[in-house]
Parts: sequence; C-alpha cells; structure tokens
Amino acid sequence: MGAPPRHGPSIFCRPPWIGSKDSTLIASKNESPTQTAEDAEESGPESSEVASETDAPPDGGYGWVCAVAAAVVNAHSWGFNSAYAVFLAYYLKHGTFEGGTKLQYAFVGSLSLTTMFTISPLATISTQRYGVRKTMLAGVICETASLICASFAKQIWHLFLTQGILFGLGMGLLFIPVASVVPQWFTSKRSLASGISLSGAGLGGLIYSLVASAMIRNIGLSWAFRVLGLLAFSVNTMCVLLIRDRNKPDKTKKITMDIAILKSRDFDLLIGFSFFTILGYFILIYSLADYGQRIGLTSSQASLVSGILNLGQAVGRPLIGYFSDSVGRINIAGITTFVAGVLSLAVWVNSESYGLLMFYAIAEGLVAGNFWATIAPLVAEILGVERVAHGMNLVWLSIIVPSTFSEPIALALTNATGKYLGAQLFAGFMYIAASVFLAILWFLRRKEH
Repeated sequence: MGAPPRHGPSIFCRPPWIGSKDSTLIASKNESPTQTAEDAEESGPESSEVASETDAPPDGGYGWVCAVAAAVVNAHSWGFNSAYAVFLAYYLKHGTFEGGTKLQYAFVGSLSLTTMFTISPLATISTQRYGVRKTMLAGVICETASLICASFAKQIWHLFLTQGILFGLGMGLLFIPVASVVPQWFTSKRSLASGISLSGAGLGGLIYSLVASAMIRNIGLSWAFRVLGLLAFSVNTMCVLLIRDRNKPDKTKKITMDIAILKSRDFDLLIGFSFFTILGYFILIYSLADYGQRIGLTSSQASLVSGILNLGQAVGRPLIGYFSDSVGRINIAGITTFVAGVLSLAVWVNSESYGLLMFYAIAEGLVAGNFWATIAPLVAEILGVERVAHGMNLVWLSIIVPSTFSEPIALALTNATGKYLGAQLFAGFMYIAASVFLAILWFLRRKEH
C-alpha cells in the first residue's frame, strides 16, 4: 500500500469518528500524519500491515490463503476454548473431579484466558525476533500437550495446569502472531480479510461445541480430550506451514510496550470499553450451555445453543468489520455493544424455552463479539498506526482481570440466588456500561473536531 498523502488538507476532511477504509492511516492529534517505511517496521507485528512505498501489499493473492489458514487456526484454538462451555456444563452436572467446586471449574476456563492475555507481550517479542512460524509451532505443541495431558487428569488442579494454563499458553502463541499476518497482505480489502480470519473462531466454537458434546457422550471425557489434541496438532501444523509472514524477524527489536500511552484520555476510554465488554462476553460464552440444562434442555440441545451463539459470531464479526470502515468504527462498536446489552436484559432474562433461547443465541452472537473485530482498528484510530502494537499489548493486559473473573462472578451470583437472573443482569449491564465509554469517546472526539 502506498504511503499516506504527504500534503494537502484532504486527510482531515473526514472526522476520525467516521471511519473510512484508510482511516487507520490518520495519525493521532499531536502527531504528523505521515509515516515512513522505517516507522512502520519499528511499530511491531500488529501494525505490520503498513507497507513501504516500495513493498506495497498485494491486496489479495496469497494473502487469501493466509486469511483462510488463519481462520482455521482460530477455529482450532479459540473454537476449542469456546467449547469449554460444554466441558463446564458436564463438570457442573457430574462433579467429575472429587472435591472440585463449581467456582474451581469456572476458573479452569478463565485461567486459559488469563494466561493467553498475560503472555501477549512475550508472544509479540517472539514473533518479532523469531518469526511467525516458529512462534506458532511452539503454540501448536503447547496446545496439543495441554489436551493430551488433560485426558489423564485425576484432580481439579491437574485441569488448572492443563486445560487452563498450558492451553492458554498455546492459544496465546497461536492467536497473537496470526493476528499480525493477515493485515500485511491487504489494503482496501483488509477489514474483509481480517473478518474472515476472525470468523474461524465462531465457526470453530459452533463445530466443536457439538463435536465435544458428542464425543463426551460416546467415547468418554478422556478420549474426547485426546481426539481434540490430535486434531489440534495435525490441522494447526498444516495451517502454520501455509502461513507466510511478509516481515523478516529482527532480534534487535525491543518490547512493544509504552506505558505513557495510558496518559491518553481517549485510550483510557477504550480500555474501559474493553474491560466491561469482556466482563459480559465470557459469561455468554461459558454460561449458555449450563443455563440451557438448568431450564430443562438436554445436553445435546444445550450444546447446540452454545454452538449457535458461536455461529452468530462467525457471521457477525466479518459484517461488523466490513461496515465499520464506512459507518465508523466507534459508531459500530458502540451501537453493537449497546444492542448486546439490551438483548441480554430483554431476551435472555425471559428465555425459558428452547426456541426463545435459540433466538437469543443467534441474535446475541451477531453483536456480542464485536470487540474482537473492532479493537485493533479502534486502537489504530486513536493512537495512530505506528503505536498499534504498544496499544494492543496494553489492551490485552487490561482484560486479564475481567476474563479471569467474569464466569466465576456469574456462577457465584447463580449459586447465591439459586437462579441465573443475577448473572443475566450482570452480563447485560456490563455491555451497556461498555457502550457508555464509547459514547463518551465519540462525543469528546466530535467536540474536538
């Protein structure tokens, strides 16, 4: 892609809260709108989509292979993580591990997320220094080992180490690098390609919610883990070998972290949006299957509800990414976040039948995962593309706490009241609170411009 325009007022004609296909190239308020090829190279893997004038992205070509391969990797990492809703429902119903409490089972899934976001700076450094392929292959090994080792678990702390920490390590080493690859190949089609790669997480969640439930019923918990481990190894390895990084590893690069960014008012509002969105999001991902069984659905029906939520995300994420370029990234993220909260308060609270719960799952799925499709473009719009890597690492670190405690909070509320109402209200209001942060951000930026 060519460098941004170096003169003329045209880049300031469209306000930054109204997105455009090239709005990520607009620098932040106090910085020059220009960016050299050297600046792009220094900005880390998340901003590696900015090519130099002499090495413009092909806007397609082999990039589509990378986008599809990234989608499959996301399906076999994030998709497996989403399927933990099925495992959690099974653990809660059968008390699989002696002495394991409901909160401990909830923390297993949370630990995987905590680990993934905690190691994001390390995954970024590894990608910069050793390349995408080596880093992702390390992730394949960790994820495979976590599932195989979990099949031999006898006590709850075994799950903490395997399905929790080790799986999260593998997921982080897969997701963080692959997220930096697809944008390198595209310019005008970047949002579409990124949306396709992210849709794999939703499709994987749908498929493996159903597959995991069927395997647990037919071949048992241990063999379900082993089959998933073999799938993770074979499929992810093939995809990693297909992915090509247009950047060369550079062992001299420094950690992509800049704490001074936290002094930015706009970025702090974005952190608030991220924090409260995640508090609501993972309650939906992990709780719907258990909620379905509590209202009398069979395990197959409950797993299908969880899968349909992920199907909605598979459709919704590319659409959100596509329309955010024309409607405005802050606008789309704020509206869809607010709708996700209203749906939880108005529909989920009243979903006591299979049909209504299925409607809620597909409708909520279309909007609930907007964070993943919009967060990187939002960071680029606020900080400038040259500081995306710094900003994204701070975003990942900021959502460690909500991703760790969201589902335990939901189960604690449910256990205390004997009903899911507290968890449902909590999830809905967290989404609405997140949308308020974006509304404030939109108002302040509009006022300044």
